[in-house]
Amino acid sequence: MGSVIEMASNTAAWINTAKAHPLEVKSAPTHIPGPNEILVRNRAVAMNHIDRMIQKAAFHPMNYPAILGQDVAGEVAAVGPGVNRFKEGDRVLGHSILYATQQNRDGAFQQYTIVRANLASELPDDISFERACAVPVGLSTAACALFQDTDLGLQLPTLTAPALAPTQVVLIWGGSSSVGSSAVQLSVSAGYEVVATASPHNFDFVRKLGASQVFDHQSPDIVDELVSALAGKTLAGSVDSIGFASATTTAKVVQRCEGSKRVSTTLPVPAEIPAGVTIKHVRGDELRDNHIGKAIYEDFLPQALASRTFVPAPEPMVVGQGLGKVQDALDLLHKGVSAKKLVVVV
Repeated sequence: MGSVIEMASNTAAWINTAKAHPLEVKSAPTHIPGPNEILVRNRAVAMNHIDRMIQKAAFHPMNYPAILGQDVAGEVAAVGPGVNRFKEGDRVLGHSILYATQQNRDGAFQQYTIVRANLASELPDDISFERACAVPVGLSTAACALFQDTDLGLQLPTLTAPALAPTQVVLIWGGSSSVGSSAVQLSVSAGYEVVATASPHNFDFVRKLGASQVFDHQSPDIVDELVSALAGKTLAGSVDSIGFASATTTAKVVQRCEGSKRVSTTLPVPAEIPAGVTIKHVRGDELRDNHIGKAIYEDFLPQALASRTFVPAPEPMVVGQGLGKVQDALDLLHKGVSAKKLVVVV
C-alpha cells in the first residue's frame, strides 16, 4: 500500500481564498487511508450546487486554501485497516465528505481522494465513471431525508420492494434534480408510492424513475393540484429537493393532507412555516456515522446498480477533461441546468 501512494503524484483544483475565481490547478498531497477508509483514484467528478455557492458567496465556512467537491467515481488505489469490501483496482463511486471534515484529503476536485468505506459502493463494469459520479451526494442526501429517524424515518429500501398499504405516499418536490432522482427511486424501493413535481419536459424522466404522478412545479395552482392528487391517501413524508420557496410551498400542501406533517429540505429552513408542519434541513453527510450509510452503500446500492433496480440519475453532461475544466463546470452550473449532472473527467 505504501509503495503505491509514494509513487502517486496528486493534483487538485484549489480555491485559495474565500470567493476566489478561478480555481487554481496545482499539486496536492496524496494521503494514506486510515481505518475504514479507501483512497480513490478519481476518473470522474461531479458538481453540486454547494460547490458553486461556496465559491460564489462563501455559503459554507471553509478552511482555505481548500479542495471542494463531494462526488467521485474511479478506482481504489489503496485500502485502510479494517476495510474488507474493497481491494486495489476495484471500480467504485463514493461520497467524499470535505464539508463535514474540513480536510482537503476529502475533497473531490483532485486526482486522489479519501472516501469512507461506508460511503462507497462497488460499480458494475457497464456503468461508466461519468454516470456513476452523478449519484453519491444526491443519493446520500435523499437517504438521510427519507430514512433517518430525525428526518422522515421511513422504512429502508430493499431489492424487492415490500408491499405497503397502497395509500402510503411520499411527496417529492423536484423529482428531476439530483436529490429528487434518488429520492424517487429510494422511496419506490422502500415500497411507497411517489407523487412528484418537475418541469413538464422532465415528466417522462421522473415517471421512468418510478413516480406515479408528476405535476408542473410552476403551475399557479400547484398546491391545489397536489392536494387533490393526494386526497384519500396518507402522506408518509415529504422531501423538498430544491429549497427555500419550494419548502414553503411543499409545507402548504402537507398542511392540507392526511398523514405526516414532516418535510425534509436540502437548504436552510425558510422563515415562514405553515402551522402544524415541521421542516428540517437535511445534510447528505449526516449518514456517515449512523446505520444509514451501510444500509444504502453496502446493503442496497451495489446489488441495486447491478440489477438496474437503481439507475444513476440524472444523466451526466461532461463539460470536459482535466481538473482545469472544473471551473468551467461550476460556471455553467451557476447559469443553470435541468435534469443534468455536470461532470468533469479527471
